Amino acid sequence: MRILVTGATGYVGSRLVTALLAAQHQVVAATRNPERLKRFGWFDQVTPVRLDASDAASARAAVASITDAEGPIDVLYYLVHAIGQPDFRDADNAAAANVAAAARDAGVRRIVYLGGFVPGDEALSEHLTSRAEVAYALTVEGGPELVWLGAAIILGAGSTSFEMLRYVADRFPVIPTPPRLDNPIDPISIRDVLHYLVAAADPERVPEGAYDISGPDTTSYRGLLKTYARVSGRWQLSFRVPGFQTAVTARLLALTLPVPYGLAGDLVDSLDHPMVASVSNLRDRVPDPPGGLLGVEESITLALAGRANPPRPVNALADPHDLADTDPEWAGGDALRARRLARSLGGPARPKRNPLIALALKVLPA
Repeated sequence: MRILVTGATGYVGSRLVTALLAAQHQVVAATRNPERLKRFGWFDQVTPVRLDASDAASARAAVASITDAEGPIDVLYYLVHAIGQPDFRDADNAAAANVAAAARDAGVRRIVYLGGFVPGDEALSEHLTSRAEVAYALTVEGGPELVWLGAAIILGAGSTSFEMLRYVADRFPVIPTPPRLDNPIDPISIRDVLHYLVAAADPERVPEGAYDISGPDTTSYRGLLKTYARVSGRWQLSFRVPGFQTAVTARLLALTLPVPYGLAGDLVDSLDHPMVASVSNLRDRVPDPPGGLLGVEESITLALAGRANPPRPVNALADPHDLADTDPEWAGGDALRARRLARSLGGPARPKRNPLIALALKVLPA
């Protein structure tokens, strides 16, 4: 099929392009700045296009140009979000409406959207509310059919959720936590997210509609911290502090982690809600990957397996859980950050010339 991926330079988008190419699809990679696409190992295998979802004219021109030059677009993957930025809800709604209208006018047949779970709570976080609003904005009269896949925490090196987990567990051996960090969560591995996203392109396998996707394990954020500590060989103690608000935790973590401030705060706010998948029949329609869906411990093990190796091009990763060289600069943990600093100070031939950097490389985990 001919497939347009918006948000192709993002964590999920860059790995999805790799998976779609492996499945022999024709891929058009869309981004606001096509020059950025040259950083990705699959650049020579895709058709690049400039598409600024916040600009209705840009979205319309981009989708129309693809259709005129290449032929009809079978599927458009919508992986755009502005979370972490001021007024991101309004920005996300406008962007989704722009792309949906452009897709309708160009005759796109299907939109596949990766959003989040929507718990039944009366008051949701800004992040969760926005994810649901985007799904509605993508549904336009006379437009493409919509497949909405909802996911909670995605486990894999480079994923914002996983990197926050990594930095919290690595930096804070003792963690006071609000009681709501015991809310149930259904995480999913990046490998299994890609499995469902690729399957969602096929209308014969996945009819239009909303589906929650998750791995086989239900845990909590506290449980994730414990599992991470066990897999990484770290000592970890977390204890509940009654009356401690999740919003306070969000602000403290946003200030102490290298993850962008607004992004960290907005994501942690969502932990106030149970993030458990609703019942859907997607597993009846899409067989599990070979060996079955990955559990939490196996996913974290895979995400940490390549931590001693330098990041590679996203299309050359041994496993999608590995860190790619196009993932955010702040991803990969403190050990990788120290090695990068060593290279910048001493060069690749003399990585330990600076004694402070040499000490850091010895005491930080691989």
